Amino acid sequence: MSVDVVARPHDRSALTLITAGILWGTGGLSGSILAREAHLSALSVAAYRLLIGGGLAIALLAVSGGLRGLPRTRAAIGRILLTGGLLGFFQGSYFLAVQYISVSIATMATIGTLPVFVALGTVLRTRRRPDTPTLAAIGTAVTGLILLTWSPDGVTTGWRLAAGIGFALLAALGFAALTLLTTRTIEGLDPLRTTAFGMLTGGLLLTPIALTSGMSLPLRPATLATAAYLGSVPTAVAYTAYFRGLRTAAPIFAAIAALLEPLTAALLSIIVLGEHLSAAGWCGAALSIVALGVSNRR
Repeated sequence: MSVDVVARPHDRSALTLITAGILWGTGGLSGSILAREAHLSALSVAAYRLLIGGGLAIALLAVSGGLRGLPRTRAAIGRILLTGGLLGFFQGSYFLAVQYISVSIATMATIGTLPVFVALGTVLRTRRRPDTPTLAAIGTAVTGLILLTWSPDGVTTGWRLAAGIGFALLAALGFAALTLLTTRTIEGLDPLRTTAFGMLTGGLLLTPIALTSGMSLPLRPATLATAAYLGSVPTAVAYTAYFRGLRTAAPIFAAIAALLEPLTAALLSIIVLGEHLSAAGWCGAALSIVALGVSNRR
């Protein structure tokens, strides 16, 4: 299958997708800062991200007329509940991983192992042996994960490292399940509608659990601005840009958007949070990105 790498000059969708990938990469950093400033648990941060992001996305749909003809069938409601549950599981697991290890390693481990779970799920569903490039992508992703976790100069070791990697793998598993279980189209329920209502539903599902550890936000401008940024820019704005870009962009740019997320997260965590990756860790990150690129291209 050939892939058109160069977008047409008048097509701005490539830039839109690249912007989405960069904005996604700031989500882990802003969530980590919010947890530190407001003394929030990982699940509370995940709940705020989904609640604010879902609310803003639905408001955008309302302004643009996207709520007209919203389906109320059992299939549509079931899809939104499934999406919300899996988004809540994914976001909660991801921010728990960030809490135990670091933004850079958590993001690399989650995004880098995603192709593994998608490939395994596809094998179970189709009962067909994966082809050689898929097996190569899986092997590359697993090798990258091993190098990421084996980091003599790393800031986290022992049980905290094991817990962080475990939650990162759960996050990847949740997103892979979301990818595989929502492939069937529901009439009247486009991807943006599904994501908007799914985010809000996921936030509502996480809220009762998050309340047990506290969800109060200090009324400080910096804290409120961080929460607003987390829910709006890397969530509502990034997903909206991504779905708009997918309409006309060449497929390769969807892969670029995914690749830019862990790269942005790693660079920002080093610059802002002072995190550190050893040489082995950087090699693992590179292998994870290669695996993701091969998987997305295919």
